[in-house]
Amino acid sequence: MKPTSPTAAIIGAGLAGLAAGCALSDAGFKVTLFERRPYVGGRASSYEHPGTGEVVDNCQHVLLGCCTNLIHFYNQLGVSDQIQWFSDLTFIEPGGRASHLGSSFLPPPMHNLPAFFGASSLSWMDKVAIARALMAMMPLRSIPLDLGDSGDSGGSGGSGENFLQWLRRHGQTEQAIERFWKVVLVSALNEDLDRTSVRYAVQVFRESFLKSAEAGRMGVPRVPLSDLYGHAVDYIRARRGEVLLRSSVTAIHPEENSARISTNAGEKEFDYAVLAVPFHLAAGMLPNGAPAERLKRMLGKFESSPITGVHLWFDRPITGLPHAVLLDRTIQWMFNKTMFHQDGIRNAAPEKSALEQATRDQSKPQGSYIELVVSASKTLVEKSRQQVLDLAMKEIAEFFPGVKKAKLVKATVIKEIYATYSVQPGLDQYRPEATTEWPRLFLSGDWIATGWPATMEGAVRSGYLAAEAMTKSTGRPRKFVVPDMKAKGLMRIFG
Repeated sequence: MKPTSPTAAIIGAGLAGLAAGCALSDAGFKVTLFERRPYVGGRASSYEHPGTGEVVDNCQHVLLGCCTNLIHFYNQLGVSDQIQWFSDLTFIEPGGRASHLGSSFLPPPMHNLPAFFGASSLSWMDKVAIARALMAMMPLRSIPLDLGDSGDSGGSGGSGENFLQWLRRHGQTEQAIERFWKVVLVSALNEDLDRTSVRYAVQVFRESFLKSAEAGRMGVPRVPLSDLYGHAVDYIRARRGEVLLRSSVTAIHPEENSARISTNAGEKEFDYAVLAVPFHLAAGMLPNGAPAERLKRMLGKFESSPITGVHLWFDRPITGLPHAVLLDRTIQWMFNKTMFHQDGIRNAAPEKSALEQATRDQSKPQGSYIELVVSASKTLVEKSRQQVLDLAMKEIAEFFPGVKKAKLVKATVIKEIYATYSVQPGLDQYRPEATTEWPRLFLSGDWIATGWPATMEGAVRSGYLAAEAMTKSTGRPRKFVVPDMKAKGLMRIFG
């Protein structure tokens, strides 16, 4: 007689829950995924905005070539061709002067040097200071443990030093901080430099900027996010699993041999459960008792950091660039969403530079859809929609003069208050493992101890870690986490 497959409930259909569900489905579990919303993706989702009638992402999400587990997940779902890759970045100063950062024939970590030293947005003093700090990041030992106040102060960042302090200790100019370090890290980690862990700041630059040219490529989804991650629903259902949308879970009751789930449709029992919701929701679903109180105290150390997206529809194109970094203003990024969704981009070669994309025939689109992004947008949270729109329109016109001739057809502002957790110094000691004190309950989410910060890569890793832990508990361990990208060129010397 064929043995019955173990059952697993996944609470939350964000990237962490979807990754866990797909991995466990592959491992032979009968998965049931619960999601309170009518769509999947969690904080990386899309929906039809009621005020505009347009399908919008809750905020712009990008990935880098170093995101090995996220890329593996896309390959697993068969959606890799829905990612448009770019090999360079365009930095624009108010007034329109542009600098371009991309790789060259030189071996890592020198592959970005020609473009870097040619960047007009930085002075020679800035560039020398930045180069000196990047050299300090090259050795693998430069990534410190994030121990907070419990660590030693041996210059590694383990004593609670934030990254802004680290930069000043390494002789960075104010312009280098504003136009290089802040530009990259606030977008990558969604937190201000004076509230950012040295460990994760250094990790971002080692993994994406120094290891290899491939690691630093930027990928942007060509389709709405829920369309992209909806393929995970098909994947789970094709393996005898269920995905229950509009299904709210109010409580989890882990027992010695099972896990009961309280939902809006009544109670259900499973062999195992994975709690894969954001940290601020997880505490409210835990049962009473000492183990839950300990976990709640850990989660109480977390804080959220918001992201604001400003969506603008114009009657004509305002730029030929697919994306750009905007310097010295509140708005940090521009994404030309029309270019990602039109057929010309969809059928383009796998990788194009921003300059190549900018020279493409712009005769097809009659209008343009632009998304502007402000990461760590605490200053915008209390502002009204109109105040944010006025600020955005004023600033974008400083970079793209075509805005002044274009008519704004419609617009909306989306504030993702709980976009990510704040990667503050010392937080690692409070990030829980995937396993819990309840043998039938596991945790998943970018906030658990993945070794990565609050990113899509971290979320997928957390789902794989939960699946690994569950398969190990059954006596049939499986490995799902994909190793980091290997260093190339001279960076192999540094590990």
